[in-house]
Amino acid sequence: MIRVHTVTLFAALVLSPVAVLAASDPEPMRFSSQEIELPSSDRTFPDGPGAEAINNNCLACHSAGMVLTQPKLTKTQWTETVNKMVKVYKAPVSQEDVGAIVEYLTHLKPQP
Repeated sequence: MIRVHTVTLFAALVLSPVAVLAASDPEPMRFSSQEIELPSSDRTFPDGPGAEAINNNCLACHSAGMVLTQPKLTKTQWTETVNKMVKVYKAPVSQEDVGAIVEYLTHLKPQP
């Protein structure tokens, strides 16, 4: 009896995964070309102290419209945000422009 149970158990363990794999042959993955249109923005930030720094640095990743519709933040909050862009997201912003960008954003009145 022990031998029959051992053989049955062995067959169940070995053959079950094979049967499951054969029965559930997945559909092959298919790829197709997709075309997307990225939003373009030739809009720059309004003139003001620091506008050149923000136009030269931030427009590489953000549209002016996206930034201009952000809620009004404090200087500390903008400093944290700009530093996060530089340190975490590796934005290529020179350290000497960070202060001008923060000042510009702090004094910017959000526009729709």
